[in-house]
Amino acid sequence: MKIGAPKESAAGEARVAMTPQSAKDLQKLGYECLIEEGAGEAAGFGDAAYQEAGVTIVSGSAIWDDADVVAKVRPPTDDEAMKLSEGQTLISFFYPAANEALMETAKSRGANVIAMDMVPRISRAQKMDALSSMANIAGYRAVIEAGNNFGRFFTGQVTAAGKVPPAKVLVVGAGVAGLAAIGTATSLGAITLAFDVRPEVAEQIESMGAEFVFLEFNEEQTDGAATGGYAAPSSPEFREAQLAKFRELAPDVDIVITTALIPNRDAPVLWTKDMVEMMKPGSVIVDLAAERGGNCELTVADEKIVTDNGVTIVGYTDFPSRMATQSSLLYSTNIRHMMTDLTPEKDGQVVHDMEDDVIRGATVTHAGEITYPPPPPKVQAIAAQPKAAPKELTAEEKRAQEVLAFKKETRNQVGLLAIGAAAILAVGLVAPASFMQHFIVFVLSVFVGFQVIWNVSHSLHTPLMAVTNAISSIIILGALMQVGSSSWLIMILAALGILMAAVNIFGGFLVTRRMLAMFQKS
Repeated sequence: MKIGAPKESAAGEARVAMTPQSAKDLQKLGYECLIEEGAGEAAGFGDAAYQEAGVTIVSGSAIWDDADVVAKVRPPTDDEAMKLSEGQTLISFFYPAANEALMETAKSRGANVIAMDMVPRISRAQKMDALSSMANIAGYRAVIEAGNNFGRFFTGQVTAAGKVPPAKVLVVGAGVAGLAAIGTATSLGAITLAFDVRPEVAEQIESMGAEFVFLEFNEEQTDGAATGGYAAPSSPEFREAQLAKFRELAPDVDIVITTALIPNRDAPVLWTKDMVEMMKPGSVIVDLAAERGGNCELTVADEKIVTDNGVTIVGYTDFPSRMATQSSLLYSTNIRHMMTDLTPEKDGQVVHDMEDDVIRGATVTHAGEITYPPPPPKVQAIAAQPKAAPKELTAEEKRAQEVLAFKKETRNQVGLLAIGAAAILAVGLVAPASFMQHFIVFVLSVFVGFQVIWNVSHSLHTPLMAVTNAISSIIILGALMQVGSSSWLIMILAALGILMAAVNIFGGFLVTRRMLAMFQKS
């Protein structure tokens, strides 16, 4: 089968759905790759690069006529949708909830449509999540656009000409785009604040070097997993508390980046006109939700405006396209992963398995029928089983357990003593008397020293210190039994052994005491 990518017809769209690298990977799946002449030029991929990768260059509408699978970035226009043929597969962003007429056209043409914006947000489908890929780029580019319109450094500096304060950046929304913006702003040296209605993302925000703006408001939050990874709509009371917090921050921040947007819904207004009026001249607002009305009340889609008080509001809707090379590389990889799932045998034949959660979730039309909206994925999170409360034992049961433990310990000790005595007796039958004298001293030293140190409460020493102290105590006991020797050499060595072992033991306890004091409240 053949897979082709046409040139994007939307004004200003520079991305392409197939790159030379992704074409090589698709060929490994058994597909013949086609691309429209000049389709990748705006993204930095010339026709020569495609030819070198084994891609056939075609012109005009030949892609729609020859390809069994058509890969696009933007949703097809009405004219493009009419070029679809029966059994042909279209893979692109589609936004079915807002394009009912387009769905009807695809159905009437008998085409199978896979919407990359409908890929379920489950773990297995992350490699195909084109929304996240593009949001990541949009978040990064938003900070770059803000810096381009901001008249100062992001990072603070101390120079001979004076001190430069760091920029203060507020990121509203900590989804994929928000986290990308946070990481970029922080890496540029800005003081970064971030807000999200989901308090569980606070750790992610703080791990990236930003400060989480916490809102004192008691409202039960919906698990993000239940809403496709997006924040659930908030109550009017929460919204008012949220706006009050933003009004408090507005005079201090230099750059605001808003990212609150759920697909197929209008963007909530989070930065009102009066907040813009509170901001300092030269401040910048970058609204990533401009395509759905904007999070800022004054945002104009696809335009950059400057307010009367000198605040620049950027409402571009093509941030990924402004980094077309990187966007095309990531998006084409998402397409390739989707084709991998659609080609289980790697034989160049599409198997549209409607029992597969990912394929079914992304399919908008199939076999002449509209299949949107999809059913919920069958894959569900496994809830952690609560631990059973330990059974409370009666006094008689506790006593019985203690007796059993004592008997078991006694049996073990008696058994070890019997084995040790038998071993010493066996050695004594063949060893000289002088050896046995020293050997018995060694055995007693080991036994007594180990028992003395090991029975010290664990709260008074670390496990490592316990072992070293036990060894030192063995040395001390052995040396004490030899310090009265008639040989002056043995007596000196025994005295040195006592001294060094004593220093090790007492020093060990002192070090442990200081270590424990570090974790105690003063």
